[in-house]
Amino acid sequence: MVCMLVALVLTAPGAVAQESVVLTRQDATVMLEPYAPNILRVTLSLRKKDAVSGPGYGITAHPSAAGWTHEANEQGDVYRSSQMVVTVGASHKWTPTGTAADIAKFFSGSTPGVGISFKTPDGKDLLSMQGWQMSVPNHKDGNADVLYDRRPTDDDFFEVGASFFSSKDEHYYGLGQNQEGFLDRRNHVIRCAHDYDAPSGQSVCVPFVVTNYGYGLLWDNPSKTTVAFGFNDQTRWTSQVGQRVSFFVIAGKTYDEIYEGYRLLTGSVPMLPKSAYGYIQCKQRYSSQEEVLDVAKGYRERHLPADVLVVDWFYYTKMGQMDMDPVKWPDPVAMNKQLHAMGFHTMISVWPRFVPGSRYYDTLLHNGWFMHLADGTPTNGLPYDRAGSDIDTTNPDAAKWYWDTIRDNILSKGFDSIWADETEPDLPPNGSYFHIGPGTEYFNVYPLFHTAAIYDGFRRDLKTRALILARDAYTGAQHNGAIFWSSDISPNWDTLRRQVPTGINFVASGMPYWSTDIGGWQYLPAYHKPEHPPLIDPSDARENVGHYDDYPELYVRWFEYGAFQPNFRSHGSRNHNEVWSYGKQAEPILEKYLRLRYELMPYIYTLGYDAHETGAPFMRGLFMDFPKDPKVANIGDEYMFGPALLVAPVTEQGATTRSVYLPAGTDWYNFWTNERVHGGQRVTVAAPIDTIPVFVRAGSILALGAPVESTNEKQAIAKVRVYSGADGDAVLYQDDGSTYDYEQGKFELTRMHWNDTEGELTATGYKAWSKPDSEMVEVIGK
Repeated sequence: MVCMLVALVLTAPGAVAQESVVLTRQDATVMLEPYAPNILRVTLSLRKKDAVSGPGYGITAHPSAAGWTHEANEQGDVYRSSQMVVTVGASHKWTPTGTAADIAKFFSGSTPGVGISFKTPDGKDLLSMQGWQMSVPNHKDGNADVLYDRRPTDDDFFEVGASFFSSKDEHYYGLGQNQEGFLDRRNHVIRCAHDYDAPSGQSVCVPFVVTNYGYGLLWDNPSKTTVAFGFNDQTRWTSQVGQRVSFFVIAGKTYDEIYEGYRLLTGSVPMLPKSAYGYIQCKQRYSSQEEVLDVAKGYRERHLPADVLVVDWFYYTKMGQMDMDPVKWPDPVAMNKQLHAMGFHTMISVWPRFVPGSRYYDTLLHNGWFMHLADGTPTNGLPYDRAGSDIDTTNPDAAKWYWDTIRDNILSKGFDSIWADETEPDLPPNGSYFHIGPGTEYFNVYPLFHTAAIYDGFRRDLKTRALILARDAYTGAQHNGAIFWSSDISPNWDTLRRQVPTGINFVASGMPYWSTDIGGWQYLPAYHKPEHPPLIDPSDARENVGHYDDYPELYVRWFEYGAFQPNFRSHGSRNHNEVWSYGKQAEPILEKYLRLRYELMPYIYTLGYDAHETGAPFMRGLFMDFPKDPKVANIGDEYMFGPALLVAPVTEQGATTRSVYLPAGTDWYNFWTNERVHGGQRVTVAAPIDTIPVFVRAGSILALGAPVESTNEKQAIAKVRVYSGADGDAVLYQDDGSTYDYEQGKFELTRMHWNDTEGELTATGYKAWSKPDSEMVEVIGK
């Protein structure tokens, strides 16, 4: 099998679209543009040139009308494929009478009415657009100030939006990162915009939602967008700036079919270096070469598995200097060689900010490569933010220069991967200008361009796989070798609780790789009184946790949850942040979950391959895999980790039990006790401080790895565990873990099948273990 690489091409909007149907409805132009039998783009505008222009940034696919037919009748225009029937209602000019006529003298809408329905060929309703908006910003609506952000040479600004019928039983998931703590977006208003200062924690805009009605909607507008889900029987999308309404509808009988469509439109999810699936050790901050080496030695002397060590900010002499302070980092090349010899990879934080007086500032200023004001002055954060100005990586010349400078000054010292911090950017672009246009119009695209600058450089100049840690995303950013995290969150129980639905929704937005700062990033309060007696004695960790008596307990619970996230990374502003830093009672529990992560590595790495092949996430809300069970629609405190494992994090201080809902349609096994339980019920399970509730779906096949200290070691399969009660299939994926050779078919697949009636496991393809099956296969429940 050869995996085809989908190149991320940041094509400027405005290219003439082909293979489309263009219709006129009074003053409006409507275009229907197919990309596959289950994918259709719709645009509407009062200006034809905008209606027929190409899609926005992040869309890399080309239109394809194969299998689509168009016919017109008295009811309107019907565009049909094997998977979708789209009807644009006929144009009817309505003449108001009576009171309606009097109202129309003074109040009128901004656009002629256009109704568009989306159905399956068998008549099932998918989506119905009821109305749309394209209005000049004005004082009545309170949005006239955006006109000050438009230069005379910029395109006209309109506020644009559309409303869709919302059935009372329709549920919505995705739309990026919102940390308010709910799962189903229904009956919530979401502001889709990158906002570091959002009250509940940083928000991130990925304008893609999936629903239980068999479709996903990708909103094609990068400005600040507000979405009101399910109010007054409709869902309304409103974008601050645009010249047209543009959106994609992706139909699918399953959620995975929808994600396949998203992958086709926006690009694949590359395999990460295998080390990225292991443990990533970080804190704010390791301030010297000696400290980093001491941490590495601490893990190896204890024979604890760990893969990546991170150097966070302020290793440089100035912001934007792109150097390492020789006083504290006398020989980073030698440091990295020593760490590599110990089995570690290294990641280093690189900011896009440059202060005046740093060695590259004048070059960027001369070339016009900063995000800037209308007169060309670089945008800065003065008087309170004195960290300089952001490079404008929407400019291809600036983006290439930025990569070249990182490569020559940072990666040349032996670092393996890049932490691309501040990808919002941290200086909000509204009122400023990018190379591509007004920041107000293109507010959310910076992380797409910024991560692409680094990913494209990796692909062009290096042989190893790119790994980019970023705190922001946008449509298509999943293709850039990036892993995302929930930003600089607070270290408390409420934040931990809200991380679970936050992560489920973020990955549901087509971004499979997400994690949290285990333990929270912000500094600990000087004193914190727990609600219940702490489950871990903090007395031998006072130097690290102060008088936050329940913090070791919080850190342990967060670490247990982190072991079942797509990426497993600890970070934060404690004095020390290693697994031995939180007391003697915490240490063995943290070690337990470190080792468990690596025992599950064959399973987890295969999940990465599945995401690459399909575009679907592997941290999955229960709604994805159990759509016939209505009870799971708004369960946001547990999730599937791949097809086999149901994970229910403990997020309540002092809790030693946990209520867990087990979806209907299958039996479940308690991962720790092997007790078998029927699905379709809520159970209360033991959750002592060393146990996160995990259940295994009947029919699952788990290949477990032998102990290793890093993914650099060749890991043997130690056991193949089968959970009986249903037939089951599983795949085991292996490759070199570091190059892109897998794109040329250089990988191994082992396909396993469990016949529950016969009680027999068969394996075909690559022989993943050498011992006889009688020694390797462990059947649970027989």
